[in-house]
Amino acid sequence: MASFQDFGLREEIMKAIERMGFVEPTPVQVETIPLIMKGKDVIAQAQTGTGKTAAFGIPILEALTKGVKPFSLILVPTRELGAQVSDELKKLSHFMDDVRVLPVYGGRSIDDQMDALRKGVDIVVGTPGRIIDHLRRGTLSLSEIEMLVLDEADRMLDMGFIEDIEYILARTKTPRQTLLFSATIPQAVREIASRHMVDPVTVLIGEEQLVLPTTKQIYFNIERKNKIWALCRVLDAYHPKAMVFVQTKAMVDIVTKRLVSYGYRAAALHGDLTQAKREKVLEDFREGKTAVLVATDVAARGLDIEGVTHVINYDIPEDPEIYVHRIGRTGRAGKEGIAITFITSKEVHLLRKINEFGVTEITKEEVPESGQKDVVRRVMDFEDQADMFGMVLFKVVAGDGEPVERGTLLELLHRKLRIPEIAVGNINVLKDRTEFEVHKDSAKKVLMELKGLRAGDKRLRVELVHRELPPISMQ
Repeated sequence: MASFQDFGLREEIMKAIERMGFVEPTPVQVETIPLIMKGKDVIAQAQTGTGKTAAFGIPILEALTKGVKPFSLILVPTRELGAQVSDELKKLSHFMDDVRVLPVYGGRSIDDQMDALRKGVDIVVGTPGRIIDHLRRGTLSLSEIEMLVLDEADRMLDMGFIEDIEYILARTKTPRQTLLFSATIPQAVREIASRHMVDPVTVLIGEEQLVLPTTKQIYFNIERKNKIWALCRVLDAYHPKAMVFVQTKAMVDIVTKRLVSYGYRAAALHGDLTQAKREKVLEDFREGKTAVLVATDVAARGLDIEGVTHVINYDIPEDPEIYVHRIGRTGRAGKEGIAITFITSKEVHLLRKINEFGVTEITKEEVPESGQKDVVRRVMDFEDQADMFGMVLFKVVAGDGEPVERGTLLELLHRKLRIPEIAVGNINVLKDRTEFEVHKDSAKKVLMELKGLRAGDKRLRVELVHRELPPISMQ
């Protein structure tokens, strides 16, 4: 088993590693730190939460030589990630002599940044836009950069920073050592590497390591209209520190408002918030003032928040890589985490895509009992229970457990309930019940009124038959 002692690090860094509570290096650290310390250009596949910041931060601090101009530049896609990387570098350099780390991004005073750059900075951590702003003002020089890092390179390209990155790299000293960290390695990332790196060594974390082994993954088969009911059940049963992912900003606001109205300590995080509001939301969540953070993928990408016990996929993502990013928010630092995904009957193909991507097994469980009265009632979602032809399945029992004959049932549906003949599907008379299909537009009427009728002198009992998801093959 590898240890940090194997890397031959200076005493000050080893003391900082011990102070930060790191016990043993993560797979990406084991693979990349020796290569980087040998001066190699490295392309590493690693998502947030796998220890990638220390993977490049430790070798940068090992090689650091102090001067007026920056020794290292770390480009990041978002302000939040910039703040996190800066904080970790400051912790790693805690016992070193006055290592000057400067976060450079919008939302902070540019005058303060200019003042710090004039005095001298060792490591700059910044977003492309603000870095270019300083370059054009002449307040930042990259002429002495020895080590350049592109952190979350795929994310920067997704956000449209390709031209900005090219502009910055063209103004950086060559030769230099270049390190590229990315959760995925699409063609666009490879093209940047081919243009700006020298014989890079590629480190690919195996698919089995993409998801942290301490994260338990489960899914609930749930109707669309009952997602909020299931979410409240989870919050009441587990009292988690949870991140809840939904697809759109509008849905973030809807879910958050409903949770707050039910008394949960929830907050929204999406791209329409001001930077000051975003930082306040994240601070409250980190400190425990907020227990539930409802977010979009764009807002939450790159966040590294300690102690997240549950990730809840309120809306399952269409891209398996996004699923991996999401559930990487929990199960960190050796602690157990739980990832819960809500799956409707129409979304089973997305679950299969995630499985084929190579994540660890996702097991089916039932929505938990909370031990208290539900704050939200479960409703009948006929739209979600309908098959591709719009038919909903029911079962009916007469008396203590007898089936209802086909002719009798049709008589009740057509003449008593006025259900059109075209709206009635298959009828299957079994030994202890009768199962029948009705179009979703007539389903509520059947459920509410058929139970008030009789077959002869026997009272009827009617139930919706929930269509189970097809089995998910876990190969």
